Amino acid sequence: MASNTEVLVVGAGPAGASAAAWAARQGRSVILADAARFPRDKACGDGLTPRAIAELDRLGLGDWLRSRTLNKGVRIRGFGRERLAPWPSGVYPAFGSAVPRTELDNRVRLAAVASGAEMIEGTPAVDATIDEGRVTSVTFDTDDGPRRIGCRTLIVADGVRSPLGRRLGRVWHRTTVYGVAARAYMKTPRSEDPWITVQFEMRDQNRSLLPGYGWVFPLGTGEVNVGVGSLATAKRPSRMALRPLLERYAEDLRPEWDFDGGVRALTSALIPMGGAVSGIAGRNWALIGDAAGCVNPLDGEGIDYGLESGRLAAELLDEPDLTDTWPAILRARYGLAFSLARRVAGIATAPGVWHAGRPTIHFQRMVDVMLRLMGNLVTDEDRDVVARLWRAGGRASIRLDSRPPFS
Repeated sequence: MASNTEVLVVGAGPAGASAAAWAARQGRSVILADAARFPRDKACGDGLTPRAIAELDRLGLGDWLRSRTLNKGVRIRGFGRERLAPWPSGVYPAFGSAVPRTELDNRVRLAAVASGAEMIEGTPAVDATIDEGRVTSVTFDTDDGPRRIGCRTLIVADGVRSPLGRRLGRVWHRTTVYGVAARAYMKTPRSEDPWITVQFEMRDQNRSLLPGYGWVFPLGTGEVNVGVGSLATAKRPSRMALRPLLERYAEDLRPEWDFDGGVRALTSALIPMGGAVSGIAGRNWALIGDAAGCVNPLDGEGIDYGLESGRLAAELLDEPDLTDTWPAILRARYGLAFSLARRVAGIATAPGVWHAGRPTIHFQRMVDVMLRLMGNLVTDEDRDVVARLWRAGGRASIRLDSRPPFS
């Protein structure tokens, strides 16, 4: 273990590994450290939107990804209806994928190592030394006792709980919408299905409608990722018992998917969304990915934002002070979309709203719009009506925010 490095990245998920890869490709000395040993799992739907695929292409992982399962779009179900919504063509690839996090995270991590980053596994970061707002070193818990690594720049990508981020002053604001979700794996002969499925009609054991959603993401491995989720705020916390709900949901799907056996590797998580995190940067350090709340409030998707924020952070390594620069960059890139999306998602937590929204699934055009927004596939170059309305709504929403994203 080196005692000093130019760039220290804590957390080797997609965000951290992306940052390490891009920093190393600039010729900088990089150490990428993670508390776990790889391959390791993470509670996640495993879905990759076209936006995520574009980032993996940038990293040079396109050929590897295309050897895995690819999907055409989303099968949206609910209230006796079903609609197929293909991924739109445009700036991003017109296909998606789903890769288990045990495989995806390991592959992106290996790309960082191949780019020149030094990898340290099984070493949780437990403290940071701060001098006049600058992090001078991070202390790790190793098999041989505490070890310090000095750094010029620190990038923190240690996930939704972000223990090192909390040490640096990170605060997650749960007054805005956040996600709660559970997922598991099930064996099926339909793991090559070309559509991912999203279910907007979830019911409890009494068949009462719940404010939640379910999914099935084919992995092409003989298994699918099956999950359920719900939106919540501090004022309206989720009342759903996710694990029993997931098991009931899987049983309801069993005849259609011909599941073999029961659920495997069932796990759950709370997810900060829409930049509802403050204290994400200091003079020479920045939080990225899930640690910074870079998650789409409409669907809980975070892999694409993790990969993107890692690349963006690596472009700022020569900045003299990241305290205001980094939050401003994230707001410029995601602020409008995140502000409006978390406002819409927050409204969905109100009693009765989920039930009132049932007619939405009946209209194919509305389903296509939903997919485009949920995948954050509206770009600055788009000039169509949906894009203009989305941006205008975002500008109006962010003006109303008492706490804008990333502040």
